[in-house]
Amino acid sequence: MSTSLNNKLIIFDTTLRDGEQSPGASMTQEEKVRIAKQLEKLGVNIIEAGFAAASPGDFEAINAVAKTIKKSTVCSLGRAVENDIRRAGDAIKPAKHQRIHTFIATSKIHMENKLRMSPKEVLERAVQAVNWAKEYTDDVEFSAEDAVRSEVDFLVEVFDAVIQAGAKTINVPDTVGYSIPHSWGERIGYLIKNVPNSDQVIWSTHCHNDLGMAVANSLSAVINGARQVECTINGLGERAGNASLEEIVMAVKTRKDIFNLESSINTEFIVPTSRLVSTITGYPVQPNKAIVGANAFAHESGIHQDGVLKHRETYEIMKAQDVGWGANKISLGKLSGRNAFKSRLADLGIEISDETMLNAAFERFKDLADKKSEIFDEDIHALVSEEYVDVTVDNFKLISLSAYTESDKKPFSKIIMSVEGKNQESSAEGGGQVDATFKAIESVVNSDAELLLYSVNNITTGTDAQGEVTVRLSRGGRVVNGQGADTDIVVASAKAYINALNKLYSKFERAHPQV
Repeated sequence: MSTSLNNKLIIFDTTLRDGEQSPGASMTQEEKVRIAKQLEKLGVNIIEAGFAAASPGDFEAINAVAKTIKKSTVCSLGRAVENDIRRAGDAIKPAKHQRIHTFIATSKIHMENKLRMSPKEVLERAVQAVNWAKEYTDDVEFSAEDAVRSEVDFLVEVFDAVIQAGAKTINVPDTVGYSIPHSWGERIGYLIKNVPNSDQVIWSTHCHNDLGMAVANSLSAVINGARQVECTINGLGERAGNASLEEIVMAVKTRKDIFNLESSINTEFIVPTSRLVSTITGYPVQPNKAIVGANAFAHESGIHQDGVLKHRETYEIMKAQDVGWGANKISLGKLSGRNAFKSRLADLGIEISDETMLNAAFERFKDLADKKSEIFDEDIHALVSEEYVDVTVDNFKLISLSAYTESDKKPFSKIIMSVEGKNQESSAEGGGQVDATFKAIESVVNSDAELLLYSVNNITTGTDAQGEVTVRLSRGGRVVNGQGADTDIVVASAKAYINALNKLYSKFERAHPQV
C-alpha cells in the first residue's frame, strides 16, 4: 500500500493501554468494555485493549473486549518476548478483527542499560517476535521503542528486517516526548524514503507529551507520510500524557487544505467519549482543554461575543455541535417526562440501554432540576457519567451530610454513610468543611489512605453550577481516583472521596499495565 496514494488516516486508540498507565487510572474489566464500546461508536479503527501478559485481570479484560467489539480491530500489546506474544494472541482470539502489537527498544541507552542486549540481539529478537505474532494473526504491528533517541541507520535495518518477516504496520514512537515537530517529521520522512519496501506497510507514529508537543509531532509525522496515529482520549497517559485523539482528528478535519485526509471518526461522539473516560479514570478535563474543555467554545470578550453573534466563523473555526457539544441549554425541568429526557440524551450521543440505570439517571436529573434554575448539556453529561461510576462496587455509600462553618469556630461535619448495607454515623472538626467531612468519613472507614490530590472544577457557569471534584488516594502502593459532582461542593467532595474508597476496597482487579 503506497502511503502517497493513501488518503485515509487510521486512528489507533490506546486509552485502554497507554492511557491506563496514568497513576490511578487502572480500570476494571467492565469499565474497559464500556469504554471500548464507546470507542467503537466513535469510529476508532484499532482499539489497543491492554497488555495481556501484565496480569490475569488484564488478559481477561482484553478477552472480554475482543468478544464484544465487532467493527474495530482489537489489539493487545506484548514485548518481544514469547510469553507476552502468546498471551496477546490468546487474549484477542475471539475478536472479529485481531492485531498483535509487539515492541523492543532500539536506542543505545535502552539496549545497554535496560535490555542488556547488543544491537544484533535486538534485531534478531525483533524478527523472532514478528514470527511468533504471525502464528496468531496476519495483522502484526512492530514498534521500535525510544525511536526518537535511536540511531536512524539502525532503525532502517530493524524496520527492513521486520517488514521482511511480515509486519504490516511500522510504528515509530517518541516514547519519552523528546522530539520537536520539524525533526520528528524529518525522521519519519527519512525512514519512509530509506527503508526497503516501505510502501508495503502502514507507517504509524506514537508521541508522548513531555514537552507539550505530542499532537504537533504527530501531525508533522502525518504530513511526512505516517498514516496511522496512536493517541488517547483527553490525551490521557503516563507522565504528561499522549497525543490527544480529539485534537488530532479535528486538526485533520478542520485543516483539509493542509492534510487532505479522511478519518472514520464520528466526531459528534467526541465529547460523550471524553466525559466517559474522565469519569471512569477519575482524570478531569481542564476547562481550557482544546475541543473537549468546558471553555473550548466559550467567549468572554465583548469583541469576540459580538463577532460570533454576527457570524460564528469570525472566532470559531469549528462547530461545537460537530464534536458533541449542544448549542443551547436544555429546556427540560422537573416536570419534564422520561421520554423527553431520553430524547435529549440521544441528541447528546448518550445511550443507556439498561432501564434501571436510565430510570436512576432520570431521577438524578429531576433532583438536579430542583436545585438549579438552568440545566446545561454539561450537567447532563456529568449526572449520567456519575450514574455510571463504579456500579459494580458499593461498599460505601453517602446517605446524608451536614457541614457547618461559623466565624471564629472550627468547621464541623456530620455524616451518615452506609458500610456494606449498614448505616453508620460520624462527625469531625477540620480546617474547613471539606477537611472535616473527609475526617468524618475516615473515622468510619479507617482506610489509612494518603490523599494525593484534591481538585475542583466548575462544570458550568454561575453560583448554582455543579462542582466536579477529583480525589486521588494511595495505600500500599495502590493509587485510585474518585469523582463526584453536586451543586454543593462539600457534597461533591464527599462523593468523590467515597468513590475513591470504593475503588480502593474493590475486589475487582485494577492491575497497572506495568506491574
